[in-house]
Amino acid sequence: DDISSIKHPFLKIMRDRGYLFQCTNLKALDNAMMSSTPSSPFTAYLGFDATADSLHVGSLLQIMILRHLQKSGCRPVVLVGGATSKVGDPTGKDESRKLLDEEEIQRNIDGISKVFNNFLTFDGDSETDAEADSSNPAAIMVNNDDWLGGLKYLNFLRDYGTYFTINRMMSFESVKQRMARDAPLSFLEFNYMILQAYDFLELSRRHGVKLQLGGSDQWGNIVSGTELARRVDQEQVFGLTAPLITTSDGRKMGKTEGGAVWLNADRLSPYDYWQFWRNTNDDDVPRFLRLFTELPLEEVE
Repeated sequence: DDISSIKHPFLKIMRDRGYLFQCTNLKALDNAMMSSTPSSPFTAYLGFDATADSLHVGSLLQIMILRHLQKSGCRPVVLVGGATSKVGDPTGKDESRKLLDEEEIQRNIDGISKVFNNFLTFDGDSETDAEADSSNPAAIMVNNDDWLGGLKYLNFLRDYGTYFTINRMMSFESVKQRMARDAPLSFLEFNYMILQAYDFLELSRRHGVKLQLGGSDQWGNIVSGTELARRVDQEQVFGLTAPLITTSDGRKMGKTEGGAVWLNADRLSPYDYWQFWRNTNDDDVPRFLRLFTELPLEEVE
């Protein structure tokens, strides 16, 4: 059984703490991670669109995964979607996102970028905490507007359009759910999947990224990226998703009656943030301690 025989510390953490939901080829990924070296660290990325000026607690799961990745000796790449935020991710939505202008997107990027310094170490940073290991590779933050913003549409269609089929895109669960609800899916949003796949190809070329991480709702987009890298550059890259977290009473993680639980202190006071965790249902406590803290598992149990 591939999942019981994994060797890399990061993948063991993903398995044991409940972060692992799907993986494109777990055994090959484990081998690739084990064969990396300190001088050529294994590199993985996770993307965050700039749709608000703060991330909310639902994104904390993904940030914790990046933290575990770095502390396991790998290089995390944080991608902020300066370009894809102009399009809007249709995943899990019944209607198109409000289109943002350049100024709003930049303001949002500035806002969401702040939180990562609390969890990851970037080049030139002081250590984020006393336990941080300076031998771990520094994190990188990139903006996909750097490569998507200058694309020429006809050239892009000619070079990459043949690698995507409408049939395949319609088979993605996120699209099927949208269609089943008779919710319109615009051509603009349909392009989001292609752009996210192209992000993976670019990051593979620019930074040697071998793995894309994300929530399980991103599975179709992530798989498209692995297939594009394989078909265009003959590169083996991987995708790994974490489960979408709901509370024991079925509510989406990070949403309360008072609205979103923001991670930036200027959007939600530290006291209200603390109170959110203080009010966690007893049934959720063991799972949330595994996912949102670094307490040893024996202490959690």
